[in-house]
Amino acid sequence: MYGEMMQYYGLVKDFDKTDYFETEAFKGVLGSLEIAVLSGGIIALTGIVGVGKTTIIRHFQDSLKKKNQVIVAKSLATDKPRVNINTLYTALFADLPTAKEFKVPTQAEIRERKLQELIRKINKPIAFFIDGAHDLHWRTLIGLKQLIETIEDAKGTLTIIMVGHPKLGNDLNRPAMEEIGARAKLFSLDSWGQQKQRYIEWVLEQCSKPKTPIHDIVAPDAINLLAERLITPLQICHYLTLALIKGATTGTKPVNVEIIEAVLSPDLNTLEPKLARQGYNTMALCEHLNARKSEIRAYFNGQLPAARVDEFNKEIHKLGIL
Repeated sequence: MYGEMMQYYGLVKDFDKTDYFETEAFKGVLGSLEIAVLSGGIIALTGIVGVGKTTIIRHFQDSLKKKNQVIVAKSLATDKPRVNINTLYTALFADLPTAKEFKVPTQAEIRERKLQELIRKINKPIAFFIDGAHDLHWRTLIGLKQLIETIEDAKGTLTIIMVGHPKLGNDLNRPAMEEIGARAKLFSLDSWGQQKQRYIEWVLEQCSKPKTPIHDIVAPDAINLLAERLITPLQICHYLTLALIKGATTGTKPVNVEIIEAVLSPDLNTLEPKLARQGYNTMALCEHLNARKSEIRAYFNGQLPAARVDEFNKEIHKLGIL
């Protein structure tokens, strides 16, 4: 049905294959990030699931490479809970200019000294990006602080840009993480507000055949409803696709409010998905609330004793979610 939907509405590419959509808020964050990168240290860039963190960071990395003021490095390891400082040293060495026969030393003392030698030769600031940083172990975070100090001792400048869910910012603000959090600059990608409607229209323009009136695809009141009920670009692209598939199935053009209502999940903004967007899945909640998985499930299902519910609510309220 997907192909039929694309043909029926005159679409030429998927919604998630569009170019970078820049809002004024994102532009401001990028400007501040660029200034912060040149001064070194730890940066935490946070945003809820689907707000566009990966897209904006890719755009930012491309911009830094074009200006050629800093060396851009990044960690590609995906299993972040298992990533340790040794993994990140390997990633950093992999993106620094080295001789072809260079091998990363396995002994920590030699590795650090080789890194300092390399930093002196490069004589250029380094921006090191770590996506999914909300899942890094606290020992790894402390190791990153020490990595920065190692490079500073060689008169170099390293900025570590940790990208993650709002959980990352909350963790860094905990008193127990003061060693890292007090040194970090925190930036947040907030929800899009009034830009959501324009984003939907822009996506339709980008993905449809030239000169196709977007309101022939989705009616204005249906666009308004999507903007009102949804939060992130990820959600918008997902539910817009579902609506168009249903519209093509029923032969409805343009997609109307009734179709949007039919495809939107009734549980879209209940507590569990809200917490998940902030980076608090079941495992994270077990750790944060000092609870068992069965208690978390009972909490979401309304089956937890009242006293325990109050305890959970108080702790979640501190996260700024309730």
